[in-house]
Amino acid sequence: MKRIVWLIAALLMTPTLAQAWWNDDWGYRKKISIDAQKLQQDAIKIPGDAMALVRLHTGNFTYFMDLGENGKDIRFMSSDDKTPLKFYIEKLDPVNEMALIWVKLPKDIATANEPSFWMYYGNQKAVTASEAPAIFDVAQMLTYHFEAGAIKDATAYANQPSVATSTVMEGGAIGDAAAFTGTEQVRVTSSPAIKMLTSEGWTVSAWVKIDQPQNDGVIFHRDSLSLFVRGQSPVLRVGGKELVGPTSLNLALWQHLAITANSSGFTLYLDGKPLGVLLADVSVLDGDIGIGADVSTSTVSRGFSGAIDEVEISKNVLDQNALQFAAVMQGQNSALLAYGEDATPESEGGGESYVLATLNNVTIDGWVIIGILAVMFLISWIVMLAKGIVLARTLRENKKFEHAFNQLGVADLTKLDHADEEGIEDFNESPLLLSLTSNHAAFAGSSIYRVYHIGSQEINKRLVNTVDGAVATPQVLSAPALNAIKSSMDGVMVRELQKLNSQMVLLTIAISGGPFLGLLGTVVGVMITFAAIAVSGEVNVNAIAPGIAAALTATVCGLAVAIPALFGYNYLGSQIKVITADMHVFIDEFIAKIAEQYS
Repeated sequence: MKRIVWLIAALLMTPTLAQAWWNDDWGYRKKISIDAQKLQQDAIKIPGDAMALVRLHTGNFTYFMDLGENGKDIRFMSSDDKTPLKFYIEKLDPVNEMALIWVKLPKDIATANEPSFWMYYGNQKAVTASEAPAIFDVAQMLTYHFEAGAIKDATAYANQPSVATSTVMEGGAIGDAAAFTGTEQVRVTSSPAIKMLTSEGWTVSAWVKIDQPQNDGVIFHRDSLSLFVRGQSPVLRVGGKELVGPTSLNLALWQHLAITANSSGFTLYLDGKPLGVLLADVSVLDGDIGIGADVSTSTVSRGFSGAIDEVEISKNVLDQNALQFAAVMQGQNSALLAYGEDATPESEGGGESYVLATLNNVTIDGWVIIGILAVMFLISWIVMLAKGIVLARTLRENKKFEHAFNQLGVADLTKLDHADEEGIEDFNESPLLLSLTSNHAAFAGSSIYRVYHIGSQEINKRLVNTVDGAVATPQVLSAPALNAIKSSMDGVMVRELQKLNSQMVLLTIAISGGPFLGLLGTVVGVMITFAAIAVSGEVNVNAIAPGIAAALTATVCGLAVAIPALFGYNYLGSQIKVITADMHVFIDEFIAKIAEQYS
């Protein structure tokens, strides 16, 4: 019975748990999960201020034409479906069905067993929420995505280039990229907002692709620091010292290069893996910045031939884990994100659950009735469980005693009787407590034994031995004596039946009273609903249905009280009948054996 109730409760709760939906104004959502297993295999953890690059295409998204203009209806929510996430749409092309979106991940996602977040869309009335500066913290000094159009800084510092002669190319590491042929440059004029202090630490990173070996082609240059490619090897030069990377760049592949600097030195990274540390005495870099060329002179020198994408400068020193995560997350062939099916509230039972919606409309008088029914439900279950335990113990002890009694001879009918012990008193005070423990007198939980105990005592009172010298003459039991013994045993049996049936009336109250109380709550709720409709004058299904549904909740609660109590009452009643029959049979057998022995 208990399992059935728990199953029903689980079925009622399941829709509620599965129907979480952030906002009913949005018609679609998609679950996006991060492959925690892959991160674990690569020994990578999600950094605290990480960003996810969401790549949408025909393979994982089929509703481009349902998006609002420029993706104005796109929203991202944390896995709790309550916390909005900041994001920036770098590129959205509904015609060619592709999109690139940067999403700021929540800090607690790193500790989740199954890290994920939600993408919502499908609300033509929404306003644009994409905002590039919002996804970066204050330490991010410069970020160039190199999307189509003029090169611009995506951070709030707005460090725009003073010179930009590179061309835009499609098929970058992330969307479009900047193409260089050896004569182009991107120059950023020096400003306090992009001052790089070694004592505070900083990080420079970029995605790079070369199609041929380079002649010291510069990727990033500032003052005495230069990151360039010699042949196919990345080289870091700081203050006249050079660090040649032991790993060569692959031709025609996008790879992630990064430099970090602090008081310990300058570290060069390739795809998140350190290539070496360069010790150099350079504390400040505050001159013009050159991307794709050396800008220390008025003319372009050591020009880079290839493509550069996603140039970032940060005041923070990113560790190896953060750089590896960026390389794995942003790579063209990244499979770190798994995209779920596009769902609607109807397809997954979304929106507010019907159960919660109904409960929200229950009136105060309805809650009073439901509260009373809840108390009745609790009491009835306590009674059923307690009675079930006591009856099970009684049946078990009765069988045990009957087996022992059947082993006795006619001359030893009172042999199993013993003086009143602690177990007997415990049973009289608390049958449930006795049933839950085992350290008590023999047969203490047996109702038949207690009948037998009284019968044995009555026999001993009447079989008084008279002593004549050394000879004891036993007395016989007369017919009135046998009737008296049987009457005493019948009296004890009646008391035992009273104990077994005690509190069963609470179940009958729950069975008969529960539905009537529920009906009362429903009638009152319907009256209030129609009264409210009469006052408002609004007569339609939408006005009537919520109130009627809420009113019927009381009836449902009343039936939920009565139905389990009905089943429990009938089951417990059948067990009591079995015990009653066993006591009747035992009394008749005991009296018959006494009459045979002592007549």
